[in-house]
Amino acid sequence: MPIPQNAQKHSLFEDAQGFSIALITTAIGLTIIAQLGFITGQTAGLALVISYLTGYSFSWVFWLINIPFYVLAWFRMGAEFTIKSAICVTILSILVAVIPDWMTFSHLDPLFGTIAFGILTGYGLLGTFRHKGSLGGLGVVALYAQDRFGIRAGVVQLCFDAVLFTVAFFLFEPTRVLYSLLGAVILNGVIAFNHRRDRYIAD
Repeated sequence: MPIPQNAQKHSLFEDAQGFSIALITTAIGLTIIAQLGFITGQTAGLALVISYLTGYSFSWVFWLINIPFYVLAWFRMGAEFTIKSAICVTILSILVAVIPDWMTFSHLDPLFGTIAFGILTGYGLLGTFRHKGSLGGLGVVALYAQDRFGIRAGVVQLCFDAVLFTVAFFLFEPTRVLYSLLGAVILNGVIAFNHRRDRYIAD
């Protein structure tokens, strides 16, 4: 559904506060899932898998793996979306690197941590989408598919996650992957049920 012509655009201040809340929320969620040693879906999940297998920092892997997607974003989603996404990815990479020094867990229940991750990260991604940005990678492809073909962003992400988790079953313990899958389902469910252009028209 097209956005009405009288839809009110977010101001620069509204974008700044919206992205700040979304990025901190997402970074906390990713810190939780990394603390548990689990993975997730989308580009962050791919970066976590590479990080676990190679020992490289998740922050650097996540930042580097997003670079190719900016080309698609620039030509398909526009300069504003691309610049906002690049800034969000960079800030998120920094936050994920420093938050473990600010917040630690003496005990973290796997089930609760997985659920908390899905909710926090899902709403964090939702916040970036609603301020015309993304966390790069698959988010760019998912938003393009939604705007161009009417396929919900959460559905696109679930399809990618299905492939990623199938591969993960051959690399990690089944219990570890099943917990991770639960978190990804919750995350994508938050997006699929809440990110609808016919309900949210601010740009």
